[in-house]
Amino acid sequence: MSFQSNNAVIKWVDDRLPIFTTMHHAFIEHPYPRNLNFAYQFGSILGIVLVIQILTGVVLAMHYTAHVDLAFASVEHIMRDVNFGWLLRYMHANGASMFFIAVYLHIFRGLYYGSYKAPRELIWMIGVVILLIMMATAFMGYVLPWGQMSFWGATVITNLFSAIPVVGDPIVTWLWGGFAVDNATLNRFFSLHYLLPFVLFGLVFLHLVALHQKTSTNPLGIDIKSPADTIPFHPYFTVKDGLGFALFGILFAFFIFFAPNYLGHPDNYIPADRLSTPAHIVPEWYFLPFYAILRSVPDKLLGVIAMFAAIAVLFILPWLDRSKVRSAAFRPQYKLFFWIFALVCIVLGYVGAKPAEGIYLVIARLATIYYFAHFLIIVPLLGWFERPKPLPTSIAESVTGGGGSAQSAAAAPTKEKA
Repeated sequence: MSFQSNNAVIKWVDDRLPIFTTMHHAFIEHPYPRNLNFAYQFGSILGIVLVIQILTGVVLAMHYTAHVDLAFASVEHIMRDVNFGWLLRYMHANGASMFFIAVYLHIFRGLYYGSYKAPRELIWMIGVVILLIMMATAFMGYVLPWGQMSFWGATVITNLFSAIPVVGDPIVTWLWGGFAVDNATLNRFFSLHYLLPFVLFGLVFLHLVALHQKTSTNPLGIDIKSPADTIPFHPYFTVKDGLGFALFGILFAFFIFFAPNYLGHPDNYIPADRLSTPAHIVPEWYFLPFYAILRSVPDKLLGVIAMFAAIAVLFILPWLDRSKVRSAAFRPQYKLFFWIFALVCIVLGYVGAKPAEGIYLVIARLATIYYFAHFLIIVPLLGWFERPKPLPTSIAESVTGGGGSAQSAAAAPTKEKA
C-alpha cells in the first residue's frame, strides 16, 4: 500500500523523493508479529536515547574546551554558568548509562529468544558492531571531563594495546598523539567522541533496514505463516512503545534529578593529576564485566585477547548454536543455562569493581571460564542433545488460543526456515 496524502507539497516531494512513503511503510503499515511482548521495546528505546545523546552532546560541545588546562574548568562552567547546563550534562552523562542498560537488556532478549538465528544473522552482527562503537564512544566521552578517573582510566586502557606484539607500541603512540596521555590525546578523543555517534546513527539505520527485510522474531520463535500472524506497527506497537519509554523515562528522570552522580565515580570530580594515582582505578559500570575478564588473566596480552574475545564470540554465535528451535520458551535446558549465564555476567560486573586480589580474583576467573564455556561448549552441545518442547503451529493460534495443534520438535526443522 502506497502513502496517500491530500497535501500538495507532500505529494510533490514524495513523487520525487519517496521519503514519506518509506516512513509510512516502516513506521505505520509494516507488519510485525502480533505476539511481541514488552521485552521487544528496547530497540525503540535505544533509538530515542541515541537522539537524546546526539542533541545534548552537540550543545555541550559548544561550551566544552578540549585542552588539558581548561577541560575540567569548562565542565564546571557548563554546570554552573550555562543556562540549564547542569541538566544537559546530567542528561548526557546518565544517558550513557541508560543507553547501556537498554542495550544489554536488548542483547539478553536476543539471546533468550534466539534473535541471532537464521535468517537474521546479519541483523545480529550489525548489532554487535553497534555495541563495539558504543563502547568506544563511551570510553572517549568518559575521558573528556579530565578528572582523576578520566586521566588514569585513559592511561590504563590505552596502555593495554602495548601488549600486542610488534604493532602495540606504535598503536599506543598514535592513540596518545605523543609519548604520554596529554593534550593531543584529549583532542583526539574529543574529535572521535563527537564523530562516532553519527557513525552509530548510520549503523542503526542499517540495522533497521536489515530488520525490516526479515521482520522481527517473536517470543515463540516461529515464522510468520499468514497475515493473521501479524498486525501493523501503528497504532498497536507505537502505543506499547510509548508506554515502555514512559516507564524507562521515569527511571532516566530519577537519576537525572535525584541521583545524578550515583552511576559515576567521585574521583572524577578531582582535577586530573598525573603525579597522584588513585587507590583503585575502575572504568564506568558498563565496562566492569569486560574489565573483570581482562584482570582475571595473569598474562597482559592474553588478558587483552580474552577481553576482546568476550565480544568477538558474539559474532559467531549464530553458527555455534545448532538448535533448530529459536525461543528459550521451548528449550528448558537452554533456559536454565541462560539464567546461569545472566547471573555470571552480573557477578563479573560486581568483581570488576573490586580489587583484583583474593577471593574476588578467584571468582572473576571462575566466572570468565564459565562465560566462554557457555558460548563455546554449552550452547553447541545443547543444540545436539537438547529435547525441545513442541511448538505451536502458528502465532495467531497461540495468541487466540485456537487449539492444541502443535508440531513436534523433531518436525520443527521442516516447518521453520531457521
